Amino acid sequence: MSGKIEAGQQWVSKAKSDLLNADNNLGSDEVPFDTVCFHCQQAAEKFLKAYLVVNSIQPPISHDLLLILEKVCLLEPHAESLRDDLFLLLPYAVEIRYPDDWFMPSEEDAREAREAAAKVMAWLQKMMPELFCRQESPAIDSRKVYNKIETHHNP
Repeated sequence: MSGKIEAGQQWVSKAKSDLLNADNNLGSDEVPFDTVCFHCQQAAEKFLKAYLVVNSIQPPISHDLLLILEKVCLLEPHAESLRDDLFLLLPYAVEIRYPDDWFMPSEEDAREAREAAAKVMAWLQKMMPELFCRQESPAIDSRKVYNKIETHHNP
């Protein structure tokens, strides 16, 4: 099982990097809100894929969070509670990166995306706390950064 846990921890590490990227952008003077939303979607996707990998399920090669959720729900039906948050993040996987259907998320969209990604992370932490025990750089604790951003933007 330790190989599966380590693989899951690697997915979690990548997801946390996405959240750190989102948080760092949210804390800057000029914020690319589309980039923040993209990284939040990516984090949620990687958290879900970590759950599947640890459970010996090959994650779909897809950015479709609802498709990934269906696989997760086969193992853990209570994951259904994430559906609304994942639906919110869904358009930020691919569509947001290209100018085809021009849409630029607002600051509110970016903050909602960050909150949705945080809920997915919290779900995984509750389900598999062992995936969050890996020794990492202190800079990766995105909750501290996010709290700092909230304080900075909401004095």
